[in-house]
Amino acid sequence: NENKLTYPEDPIQFVLLPSNARKRYKGLLAVQSLLEQESEHSVYNSYIPGRDKSLGIIACGIAFNYLKENYPSKSCPHPVLQINQYPLPFVKVEKIVDECEKVLVLEDGYPFVEEQLRGFLNINSKIIGRLNGTVPRDGELNPDIVARALGKEVKTYMKVSDIVKNRPPELCSGCSHRDIYNALNETMREFGKQKVFSDIGCYTLGALPPWNSINSCVDMGASITMAKGAADAGVRPSIAVIGDSTFTHSGMTALLDCVYENTPVTVIISDNATTAMTGGQESHATGRLEEICVGLGVKTEHVKVLTPLPKFHDELVKVFREEFLYEGVSVIIPRRECIVQSVAKNKKEGKVRTGEVKI
Repeated sequence: NENKLTYPEDPIQFVLLPSNARKRYKGLLAVQSLLEQESEHSVYNSYIPGRDKSLGIIACGIAFNYLKENYPSKSCPHPVLQINQYPLPFVKVEKIVDECEKVLVLEDGYPFVEEQLRGFLNINSKIIGRLNGTVPRDGELNPDIVARALGKEVKTYMKVSDIVKNRPPELCSGCSHRDIYNALNETMREFGKQKVFSDIGCYTLGALPPWNSINSCVDMGASITMAKGAADAGVRPSIAVIGDSTFTHSGMTALLDCVYENTPVTVIISDNATTAMTGGQESHATGRLEEICVGLGVKTEHVKVLTPLPKFHDELVKVFREEFLYEGVSVIIPRRECIVQSVAKNKKEGKVRTGEVKI
């Protein structure tokens, strides 16, 4: 059943002006004790007794599954506190700490719980986990790492790399990004390296061989802001590579900033007419990129639309070079539909013969 639509009793609940924010924070503190009580009695935070109290184990989330995998035919001999809800149930935490000689904290990723326990209990020598090296400080948790932390012998199997050839992700055959990077690399031979700032999308794979074309990928929209910062510091040319959907998500304000200060930056917006990396959703920018860029203030003569194909390679190099030398804001839009989307569309429309698969 769908929940009934309701509105906040306080009409300015989400208006966080300073005076109201202070009031809301007091309200949050008022319910904190109730949340802690709920956590203590929650079915998601369970204490499992164990006879061997030389070690207690606090297993958070998926770490509990990895712990169970190390005892496939029997229960864990140590007391275990399974954590699946926050805030931490400190009464249960104190119980396992008091009755065990040491407490191993198993959690995937950042040592969030372990740091809380060290501060709350103020007994660093008794808490072990990622912060003291019992569990590796970085990397994902897995059953073998848990086994080592428990002091169990870990069987050595053949490495996956000895059985299956490593195949890192790569740009699809026929992908338009390939043609963009081929042209970009040729152009950059004249201008030097480490001047291309990229964004998050399929095109980020341009950081890998054989292209090695880009020098950064931080967060969505950062390509243009980093290119602007580099240009302000004197880097010439300063180039941003961003996708069409990422541009409309968080690149437009950065381009507006470049226009406002007339920063010499070239923004390459790779337009493959979709949000390719995360599901093929339609991009907000489809068919409108030139209009958007001109609307943000980029001069019409410096908004160039190209077709990234091998037969147009020389044209791409020529336009890249011209705009890289321009002391102002320029936008280059290499436009060609995502090859995966194109093939899928043609199959659906019966334009591609798939044939029969015989086994």
